[in-house]
Amino acid sequence: MPSLHIDSMKRLSNLDYLRGLAAFGIMIYHYMSHTFGAFAAETFMGRVGIYGVSIFYVLSGLTLYYVYYDKMKPDIKDVSVFFKKRFFRIFPLLWLVTLIAILISWRIPDFTILFLNLTGLFGFIKWDAYFTPGVWSIGNELVFYFFFPFFILFVKKFKLLMVLLSFLIFGIYLYFAFAILNRYSTLNEQWSIYTNPLNQVFLFLGGFLIGILFHNARIKNEYVLSLLIFALLIFIFYPVRGNDINLVTGTNRLIFTALSFLICISFYKLNFIFPKFIHKPLSLLGEASYSVYLIHPIIYTLTGIGETYSNKHLVHIHEYVRFLSSVLCTLILSYFVYMYFERYFMNLGRGKK
Repeated sequence: MPSLHIDSMKRLSNLDYLRGLAAFGIMIYHYMSHTFGAFAAETFMGRVGIYGVSIFYVLSGLTLYYVYYDKMKPDIKDVSVFFKKRFFRIFPLLWLVTLIAILISWRIPDFTILFLNLTGLFGFIKWDAYFTPGVWSIGNELVFYFFFPFFILFVKKFKLLMVLLSFLIFGIYLYFAFAILNRYSTLNEQWSIYTNPLNQVFLFLGGFLIGILFHNARIKNEYVLSLLIFALLIFIFYPVRGNDINLVTGTNRLIFTALSFLICISFYKLNFIFPKFIHKPLSLLGEASYSVYLIHPIIYTLTGIGETYSNKHLVHIHEYVRFLSSVLCTLILSYFVYMYFERYFMNLGRGKK
């Protein structure tokens, strides 16, 4: 992490708040879905389940811009350092979760699929071949990292190419939303299409462009809060009903994408830090969000949460108790994994022991 000014640190803290809240929301969405059933497009949780991941992508592009734009030329050395850090940030926990998922499945994995997962190539080749829910988005993220140095290079040296590339990526996004995804079929039936990284890369690009456009912008807190409240109200009450495919197709896709951008911009430009008793847990949740995101499917598989695993319960307790205990176990385990596993490998990536 580069040296930052105090006000910059505040903005990055606010991004940690949003990242943590998004991870927490996705966890609750999955636990509630498996406990109480699927959520329709008109529900708040149904929207969080879809666009919580989208917000992750936007935050990823924005954060990488903020950290690397000024110090990446890019040249071979800079790009090598970038990928080294990304490797140690992503792969150790990805490997751990993948191996645990294989062990608890009691199935011998297909060697090719295992190879693609352990190398991260599944995001490029077979993005719907993963061993535990949520990992598809990590495959997408690895594809986005491939794009990132080109974003830096084009913006700094070939601006016209960056404009053309941005329009191309946006055009692909529109093509998926209006042509490839069929709003008359369910999202579950088209999951392999939806999880195609080409259908998601515009979100990452949007975060990168937010960084460029708003880096030096000074916006009063009252305006930022008004923008955030507006975006949240539209996000909650915008009239969409039925299957969640309706959230990711047609005009609705554009509207919810714009709202995701506005929410991220609001947190980015909000010059405010919560009191310590709120700031510390929210910041820690944001820092440990990768653990929360990858570990929670393992927890609900082990606890047998919901009807899917009801016949496998070792201890029969009320589903509400199982739900709450799963949330608590996820948060506690994620804290320790982040503190004593993730941080160790992150320091290795930085060249620290």
